[in-house]
Amino acid sequence: MTSPRDILNRLKWKEGENISEAVVYYVHRGAPGDSKAVSGADIAKLEGFCFELNTGTCIPYHRIYKITYRGTTIFERHKK
Repeated sequence: MTSPRDILNRLKWKEGENISEAVVYYVHRGAPGDSKAVSGADIAKLEGFCFELNTGTCIPYHRIYKITYRGTTIFERHKK
């Protein structure tokens, strides 16, 4: 299985792909439904263990449970 990090790197660096067209869903304790979503356009950096948002917040890849791209789900696993 391809990891969320690999998918996000592909969307960022592969010609013809555009990370800003992705939506990343991740576990966020305390938020409604313990879940949040962020547009790929809000991702500033892809680090080794997390992705960093424009706000400076770093979200660990293991919290990602779904990625959609151009309206299609390209990654999904059960929310923990």
